[in-house]
Amino acid sequence: MRKGEMTRAAILDVALDLASRDGLEGLTIGLLADKMNMSKSGVFAHFGSREDLQLEVLKLYHRRFEQDVFYPSIKEPRGLPRLRAMFAHWVKRVSIEIASGCIYISGAVEYDDRPGPIREELVSMVGAWQSALLRAAQQAIECGHLKADTDAQQLVYEMYGLILAVHHDARFLRIPGSVERASVGFNRLIENHQS
Repeated sequence: MRKGEMTRAAILDVALDLASRDGLEGLTIGLLADKMNMSKSGVFAHFGSREDLQLEVLKLYHRRFEQDVFYPSIKEPRGLPRLRAMFAHWVKRVSIEIASGCIYISGAVEYDDRPGPIREELVSMVGAWQSALLRAAQQAIECGHLKADTDAQQLVYEMYGLILAVHHDARFLRIPGSVERASVGFNRLIENHQS
């Protein structure tokens, strides 16, 4: 990478850390400039606007989510092994994010009723993940790993609910054992639908 690309990548790394901690709305050019020991204009030169910076942070977060959760999971055989891997990698990532925060979850709270490009990007990213989960659940049904009458959309909804619960209980309420409870809940959910 050239120097400008390296600087931009370093800015995005710090911006992602700040957004994970303070939310996308807490991310400002001034705060980022302070953290980077740069001028505001120096940071601004790499991004056309604060919104552009926020969108780039979202894209970086999404790429890392895919690398940590999606890509390792699709190496598993179709059906229940893949669905189990998706949930396991997802829980692992959430357990790491307990200290910093999940941009998908905090972003949903920040932008649930705020139209615009940031909300659209968040919806697109979360929608892509939910579609991948739905595909995996449907494949588990097609492979005969789950009962034929399993409602794949309901299954994904309940999986998502477990992740939101672990994030809430572990990060907000600081209840010990929350991550383990999510795994127990997932196993019980799958057992109810297994052939």
